[in-house]
Amino acid sequence: MADPTVLLVFIAATITALATGLGALPLLAMRQVTPRALAYGNAVAAGLMLAAVFSLLTEGFDVSSPRTILGLLLGLAGIWLAKHAIGRLENPPGIKDIARADGVKVLLIMGVMTAHSAAEGVGVGVAYGGGRELGDFITIAIALHNVPEGLAIALVMVPRGASVAKAAWWSILSSVPQPLLAVPAFLFVLTFQPLLPVGLGLAAGAMLWMIFSELLPEASETVDTSIVGVIVTLAFTAMMALTLVLE
Repeated sequence: MADPTVLLVFIAATITALATGLGALPLLAMRQVTPRALAYGNAVAAGLMLAAVFSLLTEGFDVSSPRTILGLLLGLAGIWLAKHAIGRLENPPGIKDIARADGVKVLLIMGVMTAHSAAEGVGVGVAYGGGRELGDFITIAIALHNVPEGLAIALVMVPRGASVAKAAWWSILSSVPQPLLAVPAFLFVLTFQPLLPVGLGLAAGAMLWMIFSELLPEASETVDTSIVGVIVTLAFTAMMALTLVLE
């Protein structure tokens, strides 16, 4: 197998970014998003993201447990501060057509996914610095993780007036840091390696906050919590099983 090149790393990271847009496609088959369907979707997204968080923390702990924990705390603090800062904006820029009463949530999810995307971009670059096989595996895993992230964005945007195409575009936009950071990480792997656990922990902390503060409470408003628990567990199990197959 040929050694990885800068072009290969850029293409791989671009693929992971485009995969985020696939999360909006299931909404094309639904003429109307009912509150129950939205609750089911939030529960599925929460389970899939929980599995992604587990993978992020596992990978981070393999490199440095203390730095991963530091990143986790920074992620929690960052998303908490961002939530309050965004909450003060009456007209969040860039999403005025869908802001309404839930514009804060759209920006919040976009911010979380973008922060997560930055860590993933570094992850792709660093992985290819360790060889072609490792890089290809991490690329596939991150691309699969990105689909539920795009679904989370679409589930918030589409029911509030955005088209599926626009939701897919915003989903992809949240992943732009991946190709932008993958190549520098590949070229300067020794510089980025010590910071990777912090980035992974930061993304995990922010995502955990969103899961338990946003997705699960909203799902539980419409669907019985026991059903939500089953859906989350099944989605988590399916994602972990897929990870096992990839390994």
